[in-house]
Amino acid sequence: MQKKIEITEIKLNGDRFEFYTSESRFELHNIKATGQMLVDSDGLSFIYIIENEQEYLYLSLPVTVWPSLQELLNTSYMPLFITQNDEVELEGMKDELSYLISNIEGNANYGEDMVKKVEELFLNKTI
Repeated sequence: MQKKIEITEIKLNGDRFEFYTSESRFELHNIKATGQMLVDSDGLSFIYIIENEQEYLYLSLPVTVWPSLQELLNTSYMPLFITQNDEVELEGMKDELSYLISNIEGNANYGEDMVKKVEELFLNKTI
């Protein structure tokens, strides 16, 4: 099982969207962005993959931060993951997220709840 770090807050700071976690159980040094994202339909989350020297780590973006992700998609601002020791630009996030949203729209393979939430929050559809 991959280590999952839940993003609990996204703050707009100048021309950056800063992603924060309240988790402190992982040592986060020398983090690198992969530019890749996944979907966790069961957990109603988007996952951004980062890595360090030893392993891949999953940044979980739950439905509670989706309004900030929607705002991010409508700007040219940079997404950054902020830790106590580091910050890393989440390269490719906007392109990957846009692709996933378009792929999820109307696609039952992602599960009814995921499709409904994505369509409501990102595509302004109501059922």
